[in-house]
Amino acid sequence: MRILSFTLFRIGWLGLLMLPLPAGHAGENQFNVFVSILPHAYLVERIGGGQVNVFVMVGPGQTAETYEPVPRQMVQLSKSRLYFQTGLPFEEVWLRRIQSLNPQLTLADLREGLTLLPMAGHAHEAEESEAHEKKDEGLLDPHIWLCPIRVQIQARTVAKYLTGIDPGHADGYQKNLAGILTELQALHEEITQKLTGLRSRKFIVYHPAWGYFADTYQLEQIPVEVEGKEPSAKQMAELIATAKANQIKVIFVQPQISRKTAETLAKEIGGRVVAIDPLAKDLVDNLRKTAQALAEALR
Repeated sequence: MRILSFTLFRIGWLGLLMLPLPAGHAGENQFNVFVSILPHAYLVERIGGGQVNVFVMVGPGQTAETYEPVPRQMVQLSKSRLYFQTGLPFEEVWLRRIQSLNPQLTLADLREGLTLLPMAGHAHEAEESEAHEKKDEGLLDPHIWLCPIRVQIQARTVAKYLTGIDPGHADGYQKNLAGILTELQALHEEITQKLTGLRSRKFIVYHPAWGYFADTYQLEQIPVEVEGKEPSAKQMAELIATAKANQIKVIFVQPQISRKTAETLAKEIGGRVVAIDPLAKDLVDNLRKTAQALAEALR
């Protein structure tokens, strides 16, 4: 079935590759760059300036776990020079297919230079079998853009690959890189100060996207979601007990996911649901707002 699907994929997209690029195409002195998510579009735009035309795979309101490219994106990808991958689930299948249709596309990995953390909420129950734990121990957290320190490393990776494609504008890329690095370092110091002296350092979040943020600022995220699924009745009871024991009154959710389970949990603990968005484009402003929301919840 997978072989048939891939064959249809090639037949279907080959005709599209002959079409002209849709409106919004790169200018005379620009080249096309693709990213997986909006926060990385922000980063590439800040460093690339007017030399790059950035396209995004996963748009507003969409989820990366189940995303599939649309025909318009395939046309744009066929005429792109560079793709910054993040390690999201959809990339495992689609990037191989995309590169088979555009062998000139350079794949740049924004995980370069980073030590990845295990994904929270996987293989953590005591009664799980040893085989199941081994299956999940390699599942690593792809949410690498949610920590100012790690984003600084990603910014350097962006500048390196943009320079490799377009060495004539290396000075501009380095100047823009210096600017965003200074801003990210200031943001890190601001967040560190904001998250000092908290009553608790544990927070409950539906989808465990904030592992790197928590790691950097000595917080602990407690996920509602278990291995990408709704919690069982037993797991829900454990979450309620944990929330009450730690006086947790806020359940954090992201806008792209249903609030139903989070609202049920909040009702049980006499708390409330607060939205924080790991996929907001302006990652600097978003991390600042998230830190403020956490500080208010944990005081």
